[in-house]
Amino acid sequence: MKFGCHISIKDGYLGAARHALSINASAFQYFPKNPRSLSIKQYNVDDVESCKRFCFEHQLISISHTPYPTNLTPVKKKKEQIIESLLNDLVITDACGSVGAVVHFGNQISETNPLASYQLMIEMLNSVLKRWNGQCKILLENNAGKPGSIGTTLEELVQVRNLCNDPEKIGFCFDTCHAFASGLWNGENWQELQTKGTELGYWEHLEVIHLNNANTQQDLESIDMPRFSTMVSLKKNNFLCL
Repeated sequence: MKFGCHISIKDGYLGAARHALSINASAFQYFPKNPRSLSIKQYNVDDVESCKRFCFEHQLISISHTPYPTNLTPVKKKKEQIIESLLNDLVITDACGSVGAVVHFGNQISETNPLASYQLMIEMLNSVLKRWNGQCKILLENNAGKPGSIGTTLEELVQVRNLCNDPEKIGFCFDTCHAFASGLWNGENWQELQTKGTELGYWEHLEVIHLNNANTQQDLESIDMPRFSTMVSLKKNNFLCL
């Protein structure tokens, strides 16, 4: 297992890789472009190729995280923009030699049709992946949200992947804070979750873990969580079981 952190690309992709090595990280995550924009980035080819060579020489593993506006359940007028942005992210991610690009699971878009969100997600993923022939993958990340929100269960993640036309181009990113906030993982039920993930075939497609804590009420509110009547922080022992 390799450990690392999120690193800025203010000094370029090679600069991010060099910084990761300088702090003794064996892995790192980066935004392939402005995290608040869906604009297409014209990247420096020499920079990404140098990043890829550097990571290979030093056995560094990297992943990218798509910009925050990336939404797999968009309104109609945003669909093409998000598809093009995602393809741009994948091109940059692949050129850097990274494992994949993390994408948040979609949102609930209909109160009357519970399948609408999943259908749109699958349509979006199919639209992107039919045009993608690189090595890196889209890495679906579990959502935060109160229990019952979409994208908070392993079953949903696995099923969406299975129903896509190119499931081999999709992997998973498991976020511990999101899992805790949604009730998927309560800090004590890891063995149960591990067994369920094995039965579903989730873990065999897991590429990265976001090892994040949830220390305060504000941590959950910052990820659009409703108020909890009580808040239990994740402790060191909760993480040791992972």
